[in-house]
Amino acid sequence: MTGTVLITGANGTLALGFVEAFLAQYPQHTLIATVRNTSPEKDPNTAKLMQLIAKHPEVAVHVEALDLGNLAGVRSYADELATRVSSEELPRISSIVCNAATWSLGNGQRFTSDGYEASFQVNHLSHYLLVLKLLGSMNMTSGRIVMLGSIVHYPEKRSPLSSLAAHIPDNMEELLKPGPDPAGLVHDRGWQRYGSSKLANVIFAEDLNSRLQQDPELSNITVTAVDPGGIPDSRGQVQQKRAVRIVMATMNVLMPVLRYVITTLRTSKDSGRDLVSLSVGPEFQAKRGYYDGVKKAEGAQVSQDKQVQRRLWEACWKWAGLSPEETALQNAAP
Repeated sequence: MTGTVLITGANGTLALGFVEAFLAQYPQHTLIATVRNTSPEKDPNTAKLMQLIAKHPEVAVHVEALDLGNLAGVRSYADELATRVSSEELPRISSIVCNAATWSLGNGQRFTSDGYEASFQVNHLSHYLLVLKLLGSMNMTSGRIVMLGSIVHYPEKRSPLSSLAAHIPDNMEELLKPGPDPAGLVHDRGWQRYGSSKLANVIFAEDLNSRLQQDPELSNITVTAVDPGGIPDSRGQVQQKRAVRIVMATMNVLMPVLRYVITTLRTSKDSGRDLVSLSVGPEFQAKRGYYDGVKKAEGAQVSQDKQVQRRLWEACWKWAGLSPEETALQNAAP
C-alpha cells in the first residue's frame, strides 16, 4: 500500500544511503525528506540529496525544512503536516524514520535555541514530540515508527573509545541541562551524552510499543529501534579523536573486505538499505523491538524497566510542553 514516508536528517550520511535505496525500491511511496537547510547552494549535503532525487523524477519527493533544535518549529511543522494529510494533499503516513542526530565530542557542550543540550533534544526529545503529534496522521493498520539506536546506548557495554557509558540519571534534568564537563572529560562526557540520547530512543521505542498496543485505535502501529552499525564513511567521524579518525578512514578504504569480516561495521549504503527494509519492507510488517541492522537483537537491559520508561516519558512530556489534545494516543499524559 502506498503512503508517505517521513525521514528526518535526510541529508546525513546514513540518510543518503536510505534515500538512494528507497527511491529505487519504493517509487510508489511519497517521501518527505526533512533537513535544516533546504538550499543546495548553501549546504553541500543537501546538494547531494538533490542529486539523488534528480535521478528518480517519477517519485514524489518533498524536501522540507525542519530544525529539531527548536521545539516550537517542530510543533508547527507537525501541525502543518497533519493538516496536509487530513486534507488528502498527502497520503497517510506509512513510516516515520527518526534519523536526524548530532553529537559534540571535542568541542564541549552545545545547546539549542531552546537552551537544551543539543544531543538530547535533536536526537530524542524533538523526535518524541514529532512522533506523538503525528500518530493520528499515520496508517492505522500498518504504520511504522523507526527510532535510531546505537551500539553506544548500552550502559552495560563499555566502549574502548570512552571511559563513560550511556545512562539515565536519577535527576532527569541533567539530560537537558548537564553540569559543566570536568577537565579532561570533555570528549567522554560528549560521548556519554550521545549514548544517553540513543538509550532514550530505545527506551521510548519499548514504552511506546506498549502504549500503542493498549490503544484500540493505534494498536497496529509498530515501533522498532535499530542499530545501523558503525559507519566509517559517516561525516560525523570528523568529531572523533584524531587517532580514531585515522583508523576509521583506513577502515573505510578497506570496507569492501571488512564488511564481510567485522559485522559491527557497515557502509552507509548497506545501512541505508537495512533502514529501508525496517521502515517499509514487507518482511518487517508488524515487527516490533530492537534490531542490529536487520537482525533481531536485545536492547539495553534498562530499556525494559517500566519505572525508567515512565520517568523518561513524564519528563519528555513536560519538556516538550505537550497537552493531551495534541496526540491521538490515549492516556499519553502523565
